[in-house]
Amino acid sequence: MREDLRGGTAVAVRLAGGAPLRDALVVAGPGDWLVLDAGVREVAWYRSQLLPEWEHTAPLPAELTHLSESRLALALCHRDGRIREAAVRRSARYPALLPLIVIRCADWAEPVRERARKLLREALDAGTAVDLAPLILRVGRRDRGTFGIELLEEALSRAPRGRLAALFAHPDRTVRRFGYRLAVEHRLLCPTELAHAAARDQDTVVQDLCATAALTSLLDEEGAYDEVLTPLLTARSPRTRSAGVTALRRAGQPKQVEPFLVDCSALVRACARYVVRQHGGDPASWYRERCAAPDDPGLPPGAVIGLAECGNRADAGLLWPLLAHPAAGVRARAVAGLRTLDLADTERLRPLLDDPAPAVVRETTAALLPSAKQLPVDWLLERTGPERPRHVRVAAFRLLDTHGGVAALRAAVRLLEDPDVKLRAWAGQSVRHWHSSAEVRRGDAEVGELLDRIRHLFSDHVLRRRKREAGLDS
Repeated sequence: MREDLRGGTAVAVRLAGGAPLRDALVVAGPGDWLVLDAGVREVAWYRSQLLPEWEHTAPLPAELTHLSESRLALALCHRDGRIREAAVRRSARYPALLPLIVIRCADWAEPVRERARKLLREALDAGTAVDLAPLILRVGRRDRGTFGIELLEEALSRAPRGRLAALFAHPDRTVRRFGYRLAVEHRLLCPTELAHAAARDQDTVVQDLCATAALTSLLDEEGAYDEVLTPLLTARSPRTRSAGVTALRRAGQPKQVEPFLVDCSALVRACARYVVRQHGGDPASWYRERCAAPDDPGLPPGAVIGLAECGNRADAGLLWPLLAHPAAGVRARAVAGLRTLDLADTERLRPLLDDPAPAVVRETTAALLPSAKQLPVDWLLERTGPERPRHVRVAAFRLLDTHGGVAALRAAVRLLEDPDVKLRAWAGQSVRHWHSSAEVRRGDAEVGELLDRIRHLFSDHVLRRRKREAGLDS
């Protein structure tokens, strides 16, 4: 039985013992009510001995009038539909049971479902709707669950705007999405508020929804561009910034686009180039002008990769000198740019594997992976030694692992004793997945020696199979 279902059965037992609902069930989220609903039936089917006074003398519908709130909560979750329906009828005077009524609105039994829907419609006001929104949306994923969502939208569309603030700030992104969709559909927020929401929220769906709605609303509201664009253009999310950058074209402010040509996000840079072109500019020339001075300490890294994104292979002449730039960001982007242009020369990039900046080494590794077999094995193995910086050891191991064969096994075995925990774990995974290939000389004694050193990582059967694959005696 799953851990959460055991929690539901434990609550059911406490309720059957007479514990008040508020004490028996600590609600941290909508899932707690759903677990209770399932937990009651779990007890009923498989653990009836725990509740003899409840199961063996199960109340008939007519007897539910005198049940306490706790027992009525159990009845609302009972496996017998007649008992559930009668419990719904008696629950109107217990507001604390409304969450279970929400669940019963999607009940498989039509009489239970219809009675619960009638009660929920009567009880749901703006305040209750906000409180129950997370559970209603969760139940809405079930078959027959759309009624609750429609009723929720109906109740909240008439609510004062201040009531929706709790939905906008809710930790559950599903609730925030619903709240903002409702606000956009019913025009409950102004463009500036929508722009700030797009800039503030961490959910990409909310960001897109609010940014699009804010910019669309500007078509009807002249003169509000600055108030809307400022939060969009300064947002942390690249998607939100890109929406603001694209809107600069319609706002007729091409000069404000230039800083975004060197943005750290490829999406934002692409949108900025689009706006520049729409106003007759040439982004490639703009990038070339800035990359023409390889010693410029103020060169933005975004200008380097931007040139590769919209330039051509001839622009490699501007990128190669930047591999010696004093700024690590520029060196890393230069490597990335050469890879983008498919001009990653193995011999010219190889020295950058010893670069002190991890970002440069990561980009260099990515550029050299397709040609890993062209790199000297001993030279790479030397860089897996513990005296090397961690980012250099990681890069060398990635390249050796891609190289495959005995070189990959040799590197992995060596790194099983690396001082870094993660690198040891990666090496262990590599060893377990290593198989002999056509490049491995059959009967190679070194392979046998390496496999014997790591025999503790395999069962006897797997070790024998690995040795047979390598042409060694089992």
